[in-house]
Order: sequence, then C-alpha cells, then structure tokens
Amino acid sequence: MNTGASSKRSPLIFFVLVFVISIPFWVLSTMVKVEGLPDNLPVTDIGAVFAPTIAASILVYREEKLGGVKRLLKRAFDYKRIKQNIWYVPIIFLPPLLYLLTYEVMRLIGLPLPAEWHIPLLTPIVFVFFFIGAAAEELGYMGYAIDPMQDRWSALTASIIMGSLWAIWHYPSMIQVGQTPMLMAWGTLGTVGFRILYVWLYNNTGKSIFGIILFHAMSNTGRSVFPGGRSYYELADGAVGYSIIAITAVIVAFLWGSKTLALYRFGKAIAEGKES
Repeated sequence: MNTGASSKRSPLIFFVLVFVISIPFWVLSTMVKVEGLPDNLPVTDIGAVFAPTIAASILVYREEKLGGVKRLLKRAFDYKRIKQNIWYVPIIFLPPLLYLLTYEVMRLIGLPLPAEWHIPLLTPIVFVFFFIGAAAEELGYMGYAIDPMQDRWSALTASIIMGSLWAIWHYPSMIQVGQTPMLMAWGTLGTVGFRILYVWLYNNTGKSIFGIILFHAMSNTGRSVFPGGRSYYELADGAVGYSIIAITAVIVAFLWGSKTLALYRFGKAIAEGKES
C-alpha cells in the first residue's frame, strides 16, 4: 500500500545517484593501495560506502527539505520500532550461526580450514567500523528505496532487484581485490540472499533500520573473524558460504511468503493449536 512519502520517491534516480557518486572512489581505488583493512577492503570503499546515504539525503532534501533529511538520519537508531524483542534473536545470532554452519560444512567436505577459531581482541573495533559502514549503506537502501519498491512489487521481488543492484555496486571492489568471475557469481547469489533477509527483518520489526544496520554489521564482522579470515571463507569460490545464505533466504521466503515476507505460513495453525 502506498504511503505519502514512499509514493513520491524514485528508486531509479536513487540508484543512478549511488553509482554516479561512487565512480570517483572506484577510480581512486586503482591508484590508492592500503593493506590491512578489515575484510581485505579497498581503502576507497570507506568513501564509496556513504554513497547510498548521500544519494538518499539529496533526494529527501529535494522532496522534504532539511527536516526530512534529519528524520532519515535519525532512523539509524530507531530501535523503538522493534516492538517484539524476539526479533533480536535472528538479528544478532543468525549471522554467526550461518558462519558456524559454513565452517562445519566446509570441514565436512574436506576443505583445508584452521582447526581453531580465535576471536581477535580488536573485534569490537572492527564491529564499530562495520556498524558505521552499514548505517551509511542502509539509510539509503532501506531508508529511502525499499518502501517504494515494495509498493510497486512484492517484498521478494523488491529484495531481488535491490540485491542484484547492490551486488553490481560491489563489482568494482571485487575486481580490485582480485576476485575470480566464479567467486563474483557466488558472491552475487549471497548478496541477493542477504538482501532478502534484510527485507524480511525490516518488515517484521516495524521497518526498523537500526535492526538492519545491526544485522548487516554482525554479518560483516562474522565473516571477518571466520577462521583464517575472508580468504578461507571464500574457498571453493565461496560456493559453500554464499549458497547457505541463499538457501536460508529461500526458506525465509517460503515460511513468511513472497508478497510481504512478514506473514508466517504456520502462524495461524500455531494460534489455533493454542486455542484448542
């Protein structure tokens, strides 16, 4: 159902702006090299990651002036929208569960992984780094674009479209760090899968952007502390880890329905069982 704010918004213009704003950073990434950043990220990604929020702020200012921009930025901490605290369970614990499952499957099929899992002392700092980056992305993607996309299409379709564009936006960085075409393909699948999970959580938490930022940061932090780091997580072209994310997204879409990702398929049956 259209709302006054979302019906005025243009996801197409938003995505065009995101790519245009990112181009200078992608060009710089071919000239500026800094080693040792979390998750092997190009240093210029620190700038490019703000493109979605910058694009959203420009468009919101045009539509709603400075007050609209302030309201958008405040949503980075809109945790009060999460009325059912049970949703903090998947927000916080689903990412590490996915990485733990990936680790066990990779060991089961014989991939060479470190035998021990050490959490670095600097992990809290890495989490803050990724939280800021997640906020810079999600205030744009979820704060501006997702609602009008869901107004036009189903939640699942909107998730797949946004996830695909989000994956393409990552391609310059993937190429910069030397990823193979097959790894990029699996990474695209995982990226789309993650976006489906983001929209699922968003629609079930009162459209809380804070919840998505937290989930996004937990996901990136979890991958960075995977045994051996991201390079080990992406053994076999990342097929194991990224397919597990995609399978999880398929399960979520089946259980909560493609139209809204918010109507639990067995919710009515459970309620009726309690009444009998």
